[in-house]
Amino acid sequence: MAYGSYFSISSRALVFCRPCYGSIRDFPFSLRTPTIGHCGCVGAITAPRNLVKPRKEESREFSGARRSKEKVMPWKKLDANEFGIQRSMIPESTRMVLNKLRNKGFQVYLVGGCVRDLILDRIPKDFDVITSAELKEVRKVFPGCQIVGRRFPICHVYVDDIIIEVSSFSTSARTGKAPNKSFRKPAGCSERDYIRWKNCLQRDFTVNGLMFDPSENVVYDYIGGVEDIRNSKVRTVSAASLSFVEDTARILRAIRIAARLGFSLTKDVAVSVKELSSSLLRLDPSRIRMELNYMMAYGSAEASLRLLWRFGIMEILLPIQASYFVSQGFRRRDGRSNMLLSLFRNLDRLVAPDRPSHEFLWIGILAFHKALVDQPRDPKIVASYCLAIYSELSLSEAIEIARTNSKQHNSNFQELSGHEKDIADSNSKLSQQVINFAESIKSAARKMNDRDYLANAMSKYPQAPGSDMVFMSKPLLERVEKMFGSVRRKGKEEREAPNLERRINYKSLALGDFHETRRVFARIVFDTVYPPT
Repeated sequence: MAYGSYFSISSRALVFCRPCYGSIRDFPFSLRTPTIGHCGCVGAITAPRNLVKPRKEESREFSGARRSKEKVMPWKKLDANEFGIQRSMIPESTRMVLNKLRNKGFQVYLVGGCVRDLILDRIPKDFDVITSAELKEVRKVFPGCQIVGRRFPICHVYVDDIIIEVSSFSTSARTGKAPNKSFRKPAGCSERDYIRWKNCLQRDFTVNGLMFDPSENVVYDYIGGVEDIRNSKVRTVSAASLSFVEDTARILRAIRIAARLGFSLTKDVAVSVKELSSSLLRLDPSRIRMELNYMMAYGSAEASLRLLWRFGIMEILLPIQASYFVSQGFRRRDGRSNMLLSLFRNLDRLVAPDRPSHEFLWIGILAFHKALVDQPRDPKIVASYCLAIYSELSLSEAIEIARTNSKQHNSNFQELSGHEKDIADSNSKLSQQVINFAESIKSAARKMNDRDYLANAMSKYPQAPGSDMVFMSKPLLERVEKMFGSVRRKGKEEREAPNLERRINYKSLALGDFHETRRVFARIVFDTVYPPT
């Protein structure tokens, strides 16, 4: 049988090639490794273009956001062209929503993280719209939209299969916190500036407090967001200690933004993250899962794990993984011998904010790694398992292909044992070992929902606080068990080995498609155990 093609696994990073955008987008790396996009176009990862110092068209010396008692950030009206922002960078669905509201006479802007990402020349995860229209007026313009949320209601406008979130200035003003309501309108300030300014003061971080008017091609910066983007800083709009008490989830968002953009936390944010991290235990489990999914499934999982560890949050949210870090004697500069980080590094190479994975994938990686930590396995067992779930091969066929692999496994990982003599020549013994390994992944997934197990995960390490928080639901973990905890003893018989370079169906991956998720999972694991040369 011809199996050779299987083991020439590509090490090229997948990036989003945008034929409609015109070119491969710049990424914040200094490497220039080959990349390949959805449509097969080849480009290179390059360093991002330098941020052009914006021309300050308008500056006012009044602001509610102070950096210190001495310094007040001026209000700025900035030409979007100087950042390289073009209207063509906004998806057609979002432009349609903006244009319809504007044509009805309403003010309308892009707001939040999408403006930040456009300035950084990144593809935004989504585009949020804010308007002077009341939500009931938005519903008149878009009859099929839905108003969702009780505390902070917004409109979900449906354009084909895309949801555009539209908020209202008036709703934000009514639901805003009392301190923000107390700011009086400064002398000489226009009504529109005042409305925009008050809304920006309700944002979590300065880099998220920017507004962009595509019709005028103007970026409004009232709280120093552009300066913090230029300095790669994550800064809260109000004092960090107050901001995190007001909304505890901002602690996780600070980590997420820093991880995704490669930014650093300002001193007061870093101190408050550490001091208030235990308050995360009061968050609703579903909210924690959502925030963790944004960290793990959108291309910045490795950086997120490093920051969660650095700021003492991992032992609260992921105590099983924290105990692994402690047992490894992990230091921030370590990584090559840390299999967990290597797995998520390979995940990050395949996903991005505009093409995320479903949470099934990263939870499956956690369960897989936990199974190996509990009992290290021969690399041939792992390779056979990967092949079996990648293409639904019969286990015997997967084992035959795995035996032809002459690549060297990564010997830095303690989770991989030396070659076991009893499986060297016996396919039946190797087959049983693969089945046992799949069962151990099921067991590891169940432990993530076991409160007693989580509470004891850190018991051997009294210097680190433990946690019994359960934020992964039983139905979710049962789906993960089914997806990764079984192999077929009888399956398709292949004349040739599967090719792991096949193009990923990102729409199916984001929806948690059973087969696509298993294929991507197998690819990540194989590239981790047998690194491409």
